[in-house]
Amino acid sequence: MIIDCHGHYTTAPKALFDWRRRQVAGEAPGALKIADDEIRESLEGAQLRIQRERGTDLTFFSPRAGSMEHHVGDAAVSAAWSRECNDLIHRVCTLYPRNFAAVCQLPQSPGVAPKNCIAELERCVNQLGFIGCNLNPDPSGGWWREAPLADRSWYPLYEKLVELDVPAMVHVSSSCNPAFHFTGAHYINADTTAFMQLLTSELFKDFPSLRFVIPHGGGAVPYHWGRYRGLAQDMGKPPLRELLLDNVYFDTCVYHQPGIELLLKVIPADNILFASEIVGAVRGIDPETGYYYDDTRRYIDGTSGPSAEDREKIFCRNAARVYPRLRLTMQGS
Repeated sequence: MIIDCHGHYTTAPKALFDWRRRQVAGEAPGALKIADDEIRESLEGAQLRIQRERGTDLTFFSPRAGSMEHHVGDAAVSAAWSRECNDLIHRVCTLYPRNFAAVCQLPQSPGVAPKNCIAELERCVNQLGFIGCNLNPDPSGGWWREAPLADRSWYPLYEKLVELDVPAMVHVSSSCNPAFHFTGAHYINADTTAFMQLLTSELFKDFPSLRFVIPHGGGAVPYHWGRYRGLAQDMGKPPLRELLLDNVYFDTCVYHQPGIELLLKVIPADNILFASEIVGAVRGIDPETGYYYDDTRRYIDGTSGPSAEDREKIFCRNAARVYPRLRLTMQGS
């Protein structure tokens, strides 16, 4: 079985975004009306087709990251928008339980304590069967006005993640800062920044079972692994494997062969989860190879590095270990 731990509903029906436009304009958006057939149509020619073509079995599916827009409106706006998006993801996973497992958006808002997200997290996990969440380390949208991830203001949310036994994928949304293109810079900046925040903290002493997935191959982290090892050493901290790798994992959303090979060489196989981000930031065909940039399975198949056991970990076993509620979802389907 091949599990893709990173997928977003980027092809959601237009009605969802019409609802959002009315909400942001201050209108009463009313009930969101999307028929089951509209959901099927939005997926059959996109995510489901790509699953079949590329030989993947199950995708962890969450709302479109760039549309989380935690910086838009106040906490009430974010809560209503998150609920609509999460309910739609639940409908997708109900229609296609063998193809998708649900990951929720949190109703974060700038200047609002992260504990405000707990009610929606509990609803999604306990009532709707979600297996994880996306956590935005920068709800200000590229201005980085919030406290670092190890600040104690995050602790009530982490306590709930541990209690529910669900991991968080560190994932920002769109960027308001013109200096940072949102998928090309802001996403990668956030992945790298989150890792460094964790490195400089004592967070996992307080939460030894808390788990984070850092997407997009970990941003700059694998490429600069020696820098981070050296910084930890200079700070008198344990080696990175001991300091972070019981709690931090990386996905394979890296869109060229050399990048995947570097990731597989630097990061232990136990800490890598297969992912492609379909349908995501890069959708075209690489003229140098003739294949889609985001066909990440092809890159892993094309490297001779991992053993058969390590490939099984990357493609399936690690996801089941990091997201233990997946077993409940699969039993129910």
